[in-house]
Amino acid sequence: MAIIRKTIALGILLAIAVAGYFYWWSQKPITLDEPAIPFTINKGSGAHAAGQQIAEAGVPLQPLMFNMLARATGKSSKLKAGSYELKPGTTPLRLIDQLVRGEFAQESLTIIEGWTFRQMRQAIAAHTGLKHDTVGLSDRELMQRVSPEFSEPEGLFFPDTYLFAKGSSELDIYRKAHSAMLQHLKDAWNGRDPKLPYKNAYEALTMASIVEKETGQKSERAMIASVFVNRLRIGMMLQTDPTVIYGIGAKFDGNIRKKDLETDTPYNTYTRAGLPPTPISLPGRQSLAAALAPAKSDALYFVSRGNGTSVFSANLTDHNRAVNRYQRQ
Repeated sequence: MAIIRKTIALGILLAIAVAGYFYWWSQKPITLDEPAIPFTINKGSGAHAAGQQIAEAGVPLQPLMFNMLARATGKSSKLKAGSYELKPGTTPLRLIDQLVRGEFAQESLTIIEGWTFRQMRQAIAAHTGLKHDTVGLSDRELMQRVSPEFSEPEGLFFPDTYLFAKGSSELDIYRKAHSAMLQHLKDAWNGRDPKLPYKNAYEALTMASIVEKETGQKSERAMIASVFVNRLRIGMMLQTDPTVIYGIGAKFDGNIRKKDLETDTPYNTYTRAGLPPTPISLPGRQSLAAALAPAKSDALYFVSRGNGTSVFSANLTDHNRAVNRYQRQ
């Protein structure tokens, strides 16, 4: 009987020791030799397979211990497939929670104000963290998947920095950026000056895209918008070079010539009155605000001083003087 009692006692002590070690191990940060280790959990993986995939990625983790911990916590069937990143300070228990919550590795993509949709597509196609599922789609086909109510994509995506899980669909980025633009446009439209000469919010978006391309000076955007709004009101040609350049397209070599201003295209605002048929860039929040709340002025002309700022004039005589002074000198 004494031997049996000793054996039982020894077993209990051993179980306590194992349990203590297991608890200590689950709470101890995993030692890393680098800032972070990326790994992927494949679809349909159980806790054992997940542990093996993590270890094979270079994480110093014992798959058997990981499997036991997942089962002990009742979370072995709740692990989410996807791409992750193990960072310093992460314990095995925290790692389990990370997989259960689906805290995927974050990627980012920045869409720049003033980019064209073509430039946006190029940036998205080049991003290595995205699933490239729009390759081969025309712009119109892509818009059908993003927002069927629009056929032309230009201007309909908000320039911003977007965070996403590694391996996300390109369509997710397009849909996020499109939804963001519609919301910003709606907010600006709802707060607009009711006397503005726009038939609808899309025309305001087109104006904002022109303002975006006309100046890099945020402080001048409201005045630039004022000039073009004033021209629209009196039926004067907008005569803005960025629309002509957009109409030239990929053939534009960096120089705009007299023949370019005289060659008619749907976007040539020297040969056609009113706004162009679509936006010409992706406008940011400030350009949207300027288009829908332009400065109160009688200016009809502006010319660059050559230092990033402009001189605004209400008549052609004053404008020509400014041109002579700052451009022709």
